[in-house]
Amino acid sequence: MDRLPADPTVLHPLPDQPRVVLLKPLVTSPLIEVGEYSYYDDPDDPTAFETRNVLHHYGPERLVIGKFCALGTGVRFIMNGANHRMDGPSTFPFPIMGGSWAEHFDLLTGLPGKGDTVVGNDVWFGHGTMVMPGVRIGHGAIVASGAVVVDDVPDYGVVGGNPARLIRTRYDEDDVARLLALAWWDWPAEHLTAHVRTLMSGSIEDLEEAAPRT
Repeated sequence: MDRLPADPTVLHPLPDQPRVVLLKPLVTSPLIEVGEYSYYDDPDDPTAFETRNVLHHYGPERLVIGKFCALGTGVRFIMNGANHRMDGPSTFPFPIMGGSWAEHFDLLTGLPGKGDTVVGNDVWFGHGTMVMPGVRIGHGAIVASGAVVVDDVPDYGVVGGNPARLIRTRYDEDDVARLLALAWWDWPAEHLTAHVRTLMSGSIEDLEEAAPRT
């Protein structure tokens, strides 16, 4: 059996499944950062992730996605460029229509931003989820299919609904702290390879026993 780690630099990790792409070797925008092994699954065109799934991304806010994240079909990240003024009678962005209306483009500059959108490591996004600007999603979180995430999600939280609400946490507070201390996503790939079964089906105690010795 091949004992080498999986290659994080290939675009299609499953050659017979072109619907799955690793995002790190795919993205080119300097405003998007993705960790190794995070993937997107889409039967239509997964390679169009930057334009079809990251919307209104005009900067300077960044989208940061950690390592080992699983993104289901139709995940959308709405960035701050989608913002409209709400302090007047109309929210319509007249200046972008051109003509003499463009003289008032200053009305669209300086809209309040919500900062970077940051996704931790080992986060699972279900089918058709939507993440709003400036949200922070913690390590090990699960976002249920169809959820619209408008607020931060805690580490190892499970959220669902529109707007998304915390359904439960996968572990209690002490165990979450133990998992964060282990930070297994930063282990060398060779070490992860030797302990895949522990990562997928073991206990926290097993994982602590498997941690690299320094």
